Amino acid sequence: MHRLFTTALGQDLEFLTARARALGNAEANAHLSPLGLKARSYAVLSLACSGENPSQRELADFLSLDASQIVALVDGLEQQGLVAREQDPRDRRSNVITATPAGQGLHEKALEAIAQAESRSLSALSAAERDELRRLLTLIAFDASDESESPTDSLTATE
Repeated sequence: MHRLFTTALGQDLEFLTARARALGNAEANAHLSPLGLKARSYAVLSLACSGENPSQRELADFLSLDASQIVALVDGLEQQGLVAREQDPRDRRSNVITATPAGQGLHEKALEAIAQAESRSLSALSAAERDELRRLLTLIAFDASDESESPTDSLTATE
């Protein structure tokens, strides 16, 4: 264990989650690199492949990124022929982002890379601990106070 772990910062939950995120992103980026993706572009591609047809604003909100960052990510994926902007049938003033067949194919490969990255970055945890971590992070990431169903309800139902 790192000698600075015993410092106050080494015990701070916000720091620990930020460090875990940074280490996980680095691992994901390393596994996604051969596919020409990084964690952020993978996230946009994954949501474009979800069938939910997210708008650029929804992508920015969900990924906690600035709108200009989303525009740059979508532009890059669009230039590679992986996603397309289409007029949102719910609001003609905005676009939804959809995956192209090439994007869907690359997403399938990226899913394998992400699974390998997750396995490596979480190798210190048992399967049960990974499930519990996912449950706890879901509680933090998705405050369900204004939703009718808690996001952990579906996680609990599958266990």
